[in-house]
Amino acid sequence: MRAVIDSATMLRRRLTHIWRYPSLVLTFAGVPVVFLLLFVYVFGGTMGAGIGGDRAAYVGYLTPGIMVTTIAGAAQGTAISVATDMAEGIVARFKTMAIARVSVLTGHVLGAMVQTFIAIAMATLVAVLVGFRPSASGLGWLGVVGVLAMFTFAITWLSVALALVSKSVTTASNLPMPLLVLPFLGSGFVPTESMPAGLRWFAEHQPFTPVIETLRALLDGRPAGSGLVSAAVWSAVIALAGYLWARRLYNR
Repeated sequence: MRAVIDSATMLRRRLTHIWRYPSLVLTFAGVPVVFLLLFVYVFGGTMGAGIGGDRAAYVGYLTPGIMVTTIAGAAQGTAISVATDMAEGIVARFKTMAIARVSVLTGHVLGAMVQTFIAIAMATLVAVLVGFRPSASGLGWLGVVGVLAMFTFAITWLSVALALVSKSVTTASNLPMPLLVLPFLGSGFVPTESMPAGLRWFAEHQPFTPVIETLRALLDGRPAGSGLVSAAVWSAVIALAGYLWARRLYNR
């Protein structure tokens, strides 16, 4: 119970930061929105024809990739936030207080998830404005939220660990950046079938692709299928590894 109460306190601290610095959320949503507008209006006609449709069809294909790209981009902000706390000494102060040790990191994770979901909502709203028309039912939307939540939770714990292993805030801001590339090297922007053999194998077996494909199926009103199982397994593995790594670094 004490850990829950202390974690709630740390969450309120993170939410206060979000409220005071809304530009961070705008930044996290801004990059995916730029990608969305670029690919829709510059490449959308060609890309849409490539998937057997038009520009409007490509918006529907692209939006799940934009959602996941937002998660990857927000990981950088989480790493910066944790590294800043470590560099400024506030975490050392927390360690002297009679609070649950895990609550400091949990507060960061939960706050980052709230921040990320706000950014995803903003990016999705822009997608709707440029023509995104999902066919998901109410149950399908619950599935979308669930998949986004579990993958955000996993990537956030990984970004916390990357922040703790960094020697400076600058390093922490750079370490999560490769995550932003993975949606491009998956099915986020183009079908994996169009890729060369080696790249296609990587794209089909990396963690972002099953998450994107599951979101795409749910938003289209189709069954998630085996992609949901792969997305859940990848999320669980990344979350557990990130948590254990972060806890070890934090306790040390």
